[in-house]
Amino acid sequence: MPLSKNAIKHPFPADVFADVIDANREYADTFTHQELTGTARKGLALVTCMDSRIEPLAMLGLEAGDVKIIRNAGARATDDVIRTLVLATFLLGVRRVLLVPHTDCKMASAEEADVHATIREQYGIDTRSIEIRTVSDQVAALTTDIMRLRANPLAPEGVVIGGAIYDVRTGRLNPLDI
Repeated sequence: MPLSKNAIKHPFPADVFADVIDANREYADTFTHQELTGTARKGLALVTCMDSRIEPLAMLGLEAGDVKIIRNAGARATDDVIRTLVLATFLLGVRRVLLVPHTDCKMASAEEADVHATIREQYGIDTRSIEIRTVSDQVAALTTDIMRLRANPLAPEGVVIGGAIYDVRTGRLNPLDI
């Protein structure tokens, strides 16, 4: 979103991000992906959790440019994920979608009301205006999300949608029959 003429500009917080900016300089010095396009070479979109224990490319034996990766808390098929998948399937070569939540997920460890209460108690912020999307049953939630994507009228014909739960202790995917 462009800033208005009257917007107050703040300097980039260089001290806070120095480690990642420095690492990016090193990365850019040996950058080798100039030939990649915006399409997914393997025709795959992955919807997974934002958990830092998940290495999307490595866990699927993929490389940069192979897959569109969409991450959010709990790997849920939210409206924004659906919007992104519509664009990926129509414009970026995606023909298959894999939803991958994981074991030991924070979103599967508490009830929605409990998460809101914890944030309110610890930080004094009322977050009840947003949906956290906790899940008490990951298989049921994954089934619902897969069915939601399969039933979406904007999903192009022929796009294949599947799901698997990633085990953060073993690195294995456990595919679901749905």
